[in-house]
Amino acid sequence: MPFYHQLGKIPHKRHTTFKKEDGGYYYEQLFGTVGFDGMSSLLYHVHRPTQVKEVLRSYDVAPKIAVEKNMLSLGLKGFSVPPKVDYLESRTPVLVNSDCEIILAAPTKSQTDYFYKNSDCDELIFIHQGTGRLRTLLGTLEFGYGDYLMVPRGMIYQIEFDDEKNRLFIVESHRPIYTPKRYRNWFGQLLEHSPYCERDIRRPQNLETHDEKGDFIIKVKKQGMIHEYVYATHPFDVVGWDGYNFPYAFSIHDFEPITGRVHQPPPVHQTFETDAFVVCSFVPRLYDYHPDSVPAPYNHSNIDSDEVLYYVDGDFMSRNNIEKGQITLHPAGIPHGPHPGAMERSLGKTETQELAVMVDTFKPLKVTEAAMKLLVKDYHKSWLEE
Repeated sequence: MPFYHQLGKIPHKRHTTFKKEDGGYYYEQLFGTVGFDGMSSLLYHVHRPTQVKEVLRSYDVAPKIAVEKNMLSLGLKGFSVPPKVDYLESRTPVLVNSDCEIILAAPTKSQTDYFYKNSDCDELIFIHQGTGRLRTLLGTLEFGYGDYLMVPRGMIYQIEFDDEKNRLFIVESHRPIYTPKRYRNWFGQLLEHSPYCERDIRRPQNLETHDEKGDFIIKVKKQGMIHEYVYATHPFDVVGWDGYNFPYAFSIHDFEPITGRVHQPPPVHQTFETDAFVVCSFVPRLYDYHPDSVPAPYNHSNIDSDEVLYYVDGDFMSRNNIEKGQITLHPAGIPHGPHPGAMERSLGKTETQELAVMVDTFKPLKVTEAAMKLLVKDYHKSWLEE
């Protein structure tokens, strides 16, 4: 996220000695991306952040692919993913390619006996159900219904839930996730026509500093494997940091919709971007106001991208028989559009209360074995007229 933030104590100049009050030194760490060319932060630790005591085990968590080359429009019942106690075990990849994994999760307990770090991917965690806190070595973010949590790759965190009913929609991205370039000026500031601005973005607060030695398990994801490391000191021992690379939260309810006289194309809903896919937010909004406008989207072909929609709430006007938590996949090359009757129902309507998250990928998505257990039967035939 291209703006500056600081928490805790830091020295006057970077890469200079930073002395503790009782003697000794704090240890500086550069937390950076894209080599030395991307966003970065400088962290100051009580202990060296490099002290590995042991590696307990490594195990494979790569998704098992059922359909390598999919050309069917699919519907998946997302809320049919069974709840699981453990946060990591609950994460169920359903659609994947070499750029991203789209994951559903229903954890019932907080992640308290280990820390987690995804070394491969930025994580965009959408909170469909549940409240709690994302605790990181750079501070804490409170979250609730409708929040996006953007967790940069390499960020050590724990996630705490207030109760057992939690539903998450997660996108793991091998490419850095940014705010869309067209929303920003050449300095990185979000512009007046952007559907949100910096004051809508919640930065981490309440920096935890633990001066503790012992055995601290950090589960590190790398190349489809989880490696369990035992570190000699508490990973949340940062006394201060500053920079541009940090986790943040943004609520879908703070996305301001862009409307027009006639139906607006999906890019007006764009919320995040990478160079391999985009993420969009469909929110309650007024419909088009041309006297002859058709509020329902026109039929269209995604020639160059697969389209994934995750339905959050409300009555999605272009679809029939859609449930909360349902996912639809419309693969590249196959035209799709409103279900029979949806266009006609939309005529004369003045607003919609729909809430959904969309992911459009430029590489085809593979369908996992877990996704096959969630299929809506014959979804690809749902456009047939009776």
